[in-house]
Amino acid sequence: MKAMVLKEKGKLAILDMDFNETLGADDVRIKIHTVGICGSDVHYYTHGKIGNFIVKEPMVLGHEASGTVIEVGENVKSLKAGDRVCMEPGIPDLHSRATMEGIYNLDPDVVFWATPPIHGCLRETVVHPAMFCFKLPDNVSYAEGALVEPLSVGLQAVKKANVKPGDVALVTGCGTIGLVTGLAALAGGCSKVIISDVIQPKLDIAAAYGMVPVNITTQNLVDVVKNETGGWGTDIIFEASGNEKAIANIFEPLCPGGKVVFIGMPVEPVPVDIVAAQAKEARMESVFRYANIYPRAVALLGSGKINVKPLVTDKYKFVDAIKAYDYAANPEPRSVKTIIEM
Repeated sequence: MKAMVLKEKGKLAILDMDFNETLGADDVRIKIHTVGICGSDVHYYTHGKIGNFIVKEPMVLGHEASGTVIEVGENVKSLKAGDRVCMEPGIPDLHSRATMEGIYNLDPDVVFWATPPIHGCLRETVVHPAMFCFKLPDNVSYAEGALVEPLSVGLQAVKKANVKPGDVALVTGCGTIGLVTGLAALAGGCSKVIISDVIQPKLDIAAAYGMVPVNITTQNLVDVVKNETGGWGTDIIFEASGNEKAIANIFEPLCPGGKVVFIGMPVEPVPVDIVAAQAKEARMESVFRYANIYPRAVALLGSGKINVKPLVTDKYKFVDAIKAYDYAANPEPRSVKTIIEM
């Protein structure tokens, strides 16, 4: 079948590949419909690595996906051919200690699409365990289904933050992850979400959702936070940019005793001001993917409590997938999520 392959840093190709995927009794075979381009895909393309995850051999890209079930294994009762689904891309060892502890996203042996050396899903069909496939409500499109993956990251961050009704949150970074984290925070009970970035068109999208946008090229973030919180600071900061400068000053807008949740993944290690954290007795959490979140994300989309439609700003056909990645690596300021349709 045709597949989108990162041959090495900076080199993409659409190739014919044979995956020899046997349908197991508990699996489904899915015809891929839509795949979102994630920042991690772009990092692998442009840098060849993210931290210790290094591309050492050709790898099929893509892990944000939706599609249609075309075949089911003999034990599968929850899905049938014709069902529209989104797929959770990480498959843990179901008998591992991490899985038994409820943190299967941290299983050292998890098999996660498009994380070296595991092939991703930007190809014609995939075989996937039925228990990690989720039926889309009739009112949720394939494009929205593909965005369940980044939305799950935002929901995991809100879960880790232990949001209380009325909390004020700050999100640093207004890309896809920052925006879905802001939406998740509002859905989770935050009374106000402040969001910062340097790109005004993205901030305009956040403002349309009711978030308080801060363009740090023209505004002082700490001053805006003080003004919005009566001088106290934000209860929670979601760091979604992975930017060294943002992380260096991350504790300044935080209220005493507040919490910082690190979501963005810097390409290289960055310093964290521990003394600044201690001065506020800041609590720190981090997010690595998600666990037991996909059903909640699908339910929130189906109910209309979260609307991700405005985040899909650019669409490409699979035959133009290389162009799509080149665009995602250097997008227009208005761009949030680029998707590829098969």
